[in-house]
Amino acid sequence: MTAARRTLVLYLSGGGEPVRLAVTAETAEQLTDRLPKLLLADTPQLIATADGTPAVVNFAHVAVALLTPMQPTGQVYGNAH
Repeated sequence: MTAARRTLVLYLSGGGEPVRLAVTAETAEQLTDRLPKLLLADTPQLIATADGTPAVVNFAHVAVALLTPMQPTGQVYGNAH
């Protein structure tokens, strides 16, 4: 199942290291169409991570958001492994 996981990468407008959230392929597919609208949203959004942990993201503080394949190394929140 790990191969189906994707990473939502959030680059915060204040700088610093990006925040990486593991999401399922299904969640990634849903987010793909919604990301442009979410970046314009002023209301925090609930994102389900791959391990089922809910994460609340305030996209008003995100400069860039993208979905990438899950990398085997590195800090990724919501990854059960």
